Amino acid sequence: MIREIVVVEGKNDTKRLRSFFDLDTIETHGMSLNEETIELIRQLNEKRGVILFLDPDSPGEKIRDRLNKQIPGLKNAFVMKEDARTKKKVGIEHASKEVLADALKNLITYGDCEESLSREDFIKLGLSGREDSAAKRNRISSFFHLGKCNAKTLYKRINLAGITCDQIKGVL
Repeated sequence: MIREIVVVEGKNDTKRLRSFFDLDTIETHGMSLNEETIELIRQLNEKRGVILFLDPDSPGEKIRDRLNKQIPGLKNAFVMKEDARTKKKVGIEHASKEVLADALKNLITYGDCEESLSREDFIKLGLSGREDSAAKRNRISSFFHLGKCNAKTLYKRINLAGITCDQIKGVL
């Protein structure tokens, strides 16, 4: 049983998650997320907690960003694009039980946090500005369950998760 309410984009995501886990969901209906639903998510976060489990694509990231900005303290679950895709589609509903369970075990809470990795160390580690930076970012994102992201987003998520320079060196 997952205590928190899980926010997903659509009914197929809900169906997939419920086939493996005992949980309650709220559906955003994709980018059609309205103020009424946002207020419901805010109230439920105060009572039970909320996990954002959105598709690893551009619309999913836009919804995630909007909700995290409007509601502090939301938990976030991520899957990598390659773990949640078919030949034509990307989404939570296409991920395996193992990938979904792993994402739900490795949550990140957005909010104010102390910097665990400086921008200088981020660059020294080669996570930005080098030919192989994208590959390194993918490796770190995958290992720490941060979802696929560009340099700016990865830097933010590393600090939100409290991941240190030494931990990243260990992975690289």
